[in-house]
Amino acid sequence: MTQTTVPVIFDLDGTLVDPAGGITDGIAAALTELGLPVPGQDLLDAMIGPKLSDSLLNVAMVPAGMLDEVISRYRQYYLSTGISQGRLYPGIQDVLDSFAAAGRQVAVATQKPEGLARIVLEHHGIAGLFQFIRGSSDDESAAAAGPVGKTGIIAAALGDLSTHHAVMVGDRAQDVAGAIANGLDCIGVGWGFAPDGELEDAGAVTVVDSAADLVAAIERLEAIHSAAMSEVQNDGTV
Repeated sequence: MTQTTVPVIFDLDGTLVDPAGGITDGIAAALTELGLPVPGQDLLDAMIGPKLSDSLLNVAMVPAGMLDEVISRYRQYYLSTGISQGRLYPGIQDVLDSFAAAGRQVAVATQKPEGLARIVLEHHGIAGLFQFIRGSSDDESAAAAGPVGKTGIIAAALGDLSTHHAVMVGDRAQDVAGAIANGLDCIGVGWGFAPDGELEDAGAVTVVDSAADLVAAIERLEAIHSAAMSEVQNDGTV
């Protein structure tokens, strides 16, 4: 590339990895074991991306007093079965390999617990391609300390990268909102779990439908950033 490479921060589930039922089946199994109602598939799919405790409380309507037990049973299922159900989305491996070869910095910012996010990335053989992996607290209780929401997690990743400019890539509205709150552009991916129009309404600069289109969109934003930086430098010498 002729222009300065801009770091890229990726969401995890729905962006890099297709959970392929590993998350929703685990939630359903945990709720069933505890005799709680299981939401329909559309609502289960909507729970992928946001913080798990928030989704269980606000979508599955889990009583607060049962939250920790539901999460515990879900994690048991996910670690024993759910991770192996997932797969990388088509083209993602090639994108990450090409970024590594080009020396582009990449990071992960996910609302998954940080330790578990690393386990998932290691399972799929891509953990070593990321300079930084940021997630929520490994203590998943609603009162756990750590970065606050997607905005805080993206801010932590951005701080790791030691830059004021990066591109966020995600599949849900909270990815876009978190990016904007940190002054970043967000590219939405159409292969994730957002309902039609969610990413555009949230303010994504574009929504792509393939890995090749994702790379092209990143390079367009990179060229715009490079041109803007050149103008600032030229103005400074006048």
